[in-house]
Amino acid sequence: MSSASTGTDEPDDIGVPDDRPGGPNDRRAAAKWRDARVVEVAHPAVDAVVLRLAVPERVQHHPGQHYVVRLRAPDGYTAQRSYSVASAPADDLVELFVERIDDGEVSTYLADVVEPGDDLEVRGPIGRWFVWSGYTRAIGIGGGSGVAPLVGMLRHAHDVGRTERLRLAVSATTRDRLPYADELEAAGAHIALTRSPGEPHAGRLDMSAVAALVDPEATVYLCGSARFTGAMETLLVDAGQPAGTIRVERFGPTG
Repeated sequence: MSSASTGTDEPDDIGVPDDRPGGPNDRRAAAKWRDARVVEVAHPAVDAVVLRLAVPERVQHHPGQHYVVRLRAPDGYTAQRSYSVASAPADDLVELFVERIDDGEVSTYLADVVEPGDDLEVRGPIGRWFVWSGYTRAIGIGGGSGVAPLVGMLRHAHDVGRTERLRLAVSATTRDRLPYADELEAAGAHIALTRSPGEPHAGRLDMSAVAALVDPEATVYLCGSARFTGAMETLLVDAGQPAGTIRVERFGPTG
């Protein structure tokens, strides 16, 4: 899996001290590769793994940021992929949700081989476009594994006592393919399961569902596949959400 933002990270730290949280010093530190210890491994589904990592000299992330995981073969060949952080900034560990892609160089190793006590080479946290402070009105819309950064936002909202400022809508084919389904349901997220006829939450994120979320004063955080995010972005704009308030993170297999 890889992720790419449709926005750009323009410099915003002119005249700001280097030791400000999230400032130049933090970004330089986050750019360094370091060995993180795998503390916990969970397999919530046959095609996914949740890794919780202890990152040395960790730079505290912002909800919506991601880490790059790099694997190195004995012959020196490397492969790397980006994964959004699902844990809150206050969590002592960094939690990554990894969807297993059958022909994925990185995801298959992370899902099938990695065990607690292993070390993984990581770099991060990365990204300033797709981040939420927890103190402004926000709408999170995610498809499949694209819910991971939204879960990080939700957990942060709980930590800072601002859950009312975050509204969530998520989609997956079935409940067992929706990451963090219980947590999202408990938070009151609108859940749409596209291949579960007759089951609770069966349906799609259609115009009526999207229109109910529209808030011109809120920032929308939209994450998922290119097909999903493209469809949702169109529905949001047609329903009256200003295009300039929509931030998109697209996930998909890399070539």
